[in-house]
Amino acid sequence: MHISHRQYFFDHLAQTSDFPLALEIEKAEGVYMYGPDGKSYMDLISGIGVSNVGHRHPQVLAAIHAQLDKHMHLLVYGEYVQSAQVQLARALTETLHFEAPHPSPFGLVDNVYFTNSGTEAVEGAMKLAKRFTKRREFISCYNAYHGATQGALSLAGAEFFKRNFRPLLPGVKHIRHGYLPDLEKVTEETAAVVIEVVGGESGVRVPEAGYLVALREKCTQTGTLLILDEIQTGFGRTGSFWAFEQYGIYPDILLSAKGMGGGMPIGAFMASRKIMKVLKTNPILGHITTFGGHPVSCAASLAALRVTIDEQLPAAAVTKGALFKSLLIHPEIKEIRGKGLMLAAEMESFDKLKTTIDRCIALGVVTDWFLFCDNSMRIAPPLTITETQIREACTIILNVLNS
Repeated sequence: MHISHRQYFFDHLAQTSDFPLALEIEKAEGVYMYGPDGKSYMDLISGIGVSNVGHRHPQVLAAIHAQLDKHMHLLVYGEYVQSAQVQLARALTETLHFEAPHPSPFGLVDNVYFTNSGTEAVEGAMKLAKRFTKRREFISCYNAYHGATQGALSLAGAEFFKRNFRPLLPGVKHIRHGYLPDLEKVTEETAAVVIEVVGGESGVRVPEAGYLVALREKCTQTGTLLILDEIQTGFGRTGSFWAFEQYGIYPDILLSAKGMGGGMPIGAFMASRKIMKVLKTNPILGHITTFGGHPVSCAASLAALRVTIDEQLPAAAVTKGALFKSLLIHPEIKEIRGKGLMLAAEMESFDKLKTTIDRCIALGVVTDWFLFCDNSMRIAPPLTITETQIREACTIILNVLNS
């Protein structure tokens, strides 16, 4: 007897809420996902910032197939010379070989440590900061999200999200994203400030240019490491390959994941050799991972990186984001915030937004809200979306709001 995948989903897959979308998807390509009945859904959230180059980009698929013909896992990270890893590491550092008006005192990023995910990149960066500075205090932002493992969760800036998992790491303070007076909390006791260039799960909060410059200078003055979380903003999402390029600053440690993999799981924390080398000794193997930098994921990531640059997707994100903003004008939309194709359309309430989202999905447009901002619609489609597709999506959203 045939039992539907939907039934298996509820019977055997661990659930993360009492109301999962339970949208059954059989295949995906470009900006579209398809159900088993062939119904198409335009993906306006890129699998939450993952499918920047679209679902199953041909160059990403070709890179995966080519790597499968060579090898998959060989040994734990950092022991064998593997072409996919070293080529990707070099390509990543080449995107970071520029001088910023407000630089890192530790030099340019030239070392990459690969992980399986964004939260693992956060965990590795926290260990690196503690080891390098010999300090224990961290500062992150209210309403920030940096991952769900215990160290990353300690940084989360919303108490409701973490109170039932305490005790967590001690010595974590919080500041308001974009609020200059709070920078007084950064002192000679602070190992690192971990911050998103553009706040993500807080509902796409874009800081004034001077704020990040002041933060960079404060970290330099106090010997604090500046860890920029570009897990959502990286790989072209906001209009430049890395969002921090638009602010004239440079990080001490940079985090990436999500769109980095072209649909495959991968993350990274990156720093200068001067910083990164402390993980080699006292103790030896100070940070290790079995599957970090999996060669198939690295091959996919390198292809996604090249597509992002060759197809000039960051620049395209600027014009496409402006088109969304120009079209989504409606009394129910109070504000549209964001940079490039990382946007939030704010509505009056969660109830209004949830009704809108549910009806849009029924009509074939998938969007959602933010973890710490449940009255704003997430609009972050693949960077490959066309202007025609943008107009189609906006027409559906506006029709739902008008009905």
